[in-house]
Amino acid sequence: MSDIGRRLRQIRNARGKSLAVVAGLAGISPSYLSRLESGQRALDRRSLIVALAQALDVAPNEITSASLLATPGEPEEDRAVGAVRLALFAAGMGASQGRACGLAELDARANALLDKQRECDYATVGARLPDLINDLHTSLAVGKDEREILRLLVITHVQGTQAWLGDIGAGQDLAWQAATLAAAAAQDLNEPASLAISGFGTAFGLIGASGFDLANKVVADTDPGTGLGDDEREMSGMLTLTRSLIAASQGRHAERLAALDHAADLAAHTGEGNAFWFGFGPSNVGVWRMSVALEAGEHAEAARVAATVNPDALPSPTRRSAYWREYGRALARLPNHRNEAVLMLRRAERISPARVHRNPFMHSVLAELLARARDDAIGRELRGLAYRSGLLT
Repeated sequence: MSDIGRRLRQIRNARGKSLAVVAGLAGISPSYLSRLESGQRALDRRSLIVALAQALDVAPNEITSASLLATPGEPEEDRAVGAVRLALFAAGMGASQGRACGLAELDARANALLDKQRECDYATVGARLPDLINDLHTSLAVGKDEREILRLLVITHVQGTQAWLGDIGAGQDLAWQAATLAAAAAQDLNEPASLAISGFGTAFGLIGASGFDLANKVVADTDPGTGLGDDEREMSGMLTLTRSLIAASQGRHAERLAALDHAADLAAHTGEGNAFWFGFGPSNVGVWRMSVALEAGEHAEAARVAATVNPDALPSPTRRSAYWREYGRALARLPNHRNEAVLMLRRAERISPARVHRNPFMHSVLAELLARARDDAIGRELRGLAYRSGLLT
């Protein structure tokens, strides 16, 4: 049974509601709900999680926040979370006690950290992040090179702190602290690119809490449009992709497709870019098409799109791991594709173990695959992957 499925059953039982009642309120069949609870079907769509939460009168994160089981050998990044938390709290209080550093040093350190994040080197990011947060905020308080440091704060907190916390499976509330600090710095700057970067981070924090309408507003308010430079055009593309995910989560089919088509048109003009480490371009739009199709429950469509994307053209290991992970998720739900699904997920794991082991949607997918596991070579691969993800002891 998956963590999410187990939690779903616990909440339903605590509420004293039957399978039939909850299923009816959520718009699914009792047998399908039973399979979700047992792990025979993956609960990996935000829209369905929201529907079930409404049926159970709980917040969506009550279902998804079941703690992940410890994986064998505590990862180094886990030990860094406490120091990152303290650095974020101190920054929020205006009480950072780092070093006042020169702009050149801060710029080099921030760029190096963001490169490590894109390379999925989460242990190094976790080790460097607390000091960088403290030093950036301390240096800002000195008042020298203020605008340049504010720009570094925006990109570091969204593409470094928030992204790192999400990839290692840390709590959403801690990532929200990073998004809030980025938004404050962007508002002080009042520049289109920084507002767009912080808007992306804020929107994803809201999506994680199922605040889809608020996320949509943030995206609309911070989209820089396409009339400025190439960097702003790429950020407009990223926010358009975010809009497509929100629309899929809310079941707005036409809006989802329109946003994806608009993003593809922008990518055709920008080419394979990497402004602000987002990697916007035709290949990345393809990966987003996969993720959005999965959110809409269109697994065959996600697999079809995957076959059109060249993963070698993706600009970073983070995007390549996302490609193989989403491809595996799609194939896991298609008849007679179990073996290929496991192999795709293993490719994602080799690039970035944390993005597979620590993702609650992936736990649900692995639980569904385990329910149909055989005693063969692929079954052994699957059980090894499940063990490393904390699903088997």
